[in-house]
Amino acid sequence: MLFGHQDGASISVLEESGTDVVVRVLTRWADLMEAMIEVVVTAREWLIVTGSRSREKAYLSAIETTVAQVPDLVHYRVLYGPPRYQELTGHLLRLLELRDPGERRNGVQTLRIGVVEQPSAMERFFVASECAAVVPLPSFHGAEGFDCGILLGREAAVGLVQHGREACASARPVETTEAVLALTARGKTTGRRGET
Repeated sequence: MLFGHQDGASISVLEESGTDVVVRVLTRWADLMEAMIEVVVTAREWLIVTGSRSREKAYLSAIETTVAQVPDLVHYRVLYGPPRYQELTGHLLRLLELRDPGERRNGVQTLRIGVVEQPSAMERFFVASECAAVVPLPSFHGAEGFDCGILLGREAAVGLVQHGREACASARPVETTEAVLALTARGKTTGRRGET
C-alpha cells in the first residue's frame, strides 16, 4: 500500500498496529513448544493448524485433548503435501477417531482436514485460535530446523484463522482413514518425507 493514502484506501487495524501484534519473540525450542501448546489448550472457537511436518508428541497430544474436550471447537488442519512424519499420520488418524468430518454440531462441521497439492504452493507453518497465534521461524541458532517463532495477539490471530479457513476451503478434503493412509503412502513414493 505504498500510495494507498492517495487512493483513499482504508488501512486495516492490523496494518495500523504494525509490530504491536507481536506479543513475544520465542528464541528457544522450549518456549516455542510452550506457546504453541498454550494456543491449542486455550482455543474454544477455532483452532487452525498448518503444515505437514508436525511430530512433537506433546503438541499433537494437546491438539487431540482439546478437540476431545471442547466439542464446539472448529478444528482445521491444512497439510501442504503428505505428512512428512509417522507421528503426524498417527495424529490425523486419531483426529478422525475423535470426530467424523461428515457430522455437524450446531449446524457446523467441526473437523476439516485438507491437503494443498499444488507443488508450487509454499508450505505455511502456524497454529492459531480466536485469541492468539504462533508462527515458527527458522532457527536463530543454526541452519537446522525451526526452533524459534513469534507469539501473536488476537488481531493477528484472527487474520491467520481466516487465512487457514480459506486455505482449507481450497484444499482437497482428507476425511477418512483410507484417505490419510493413501496420502501417506503417496508421500513415501514421491520422496516428500525430508527433514525441515
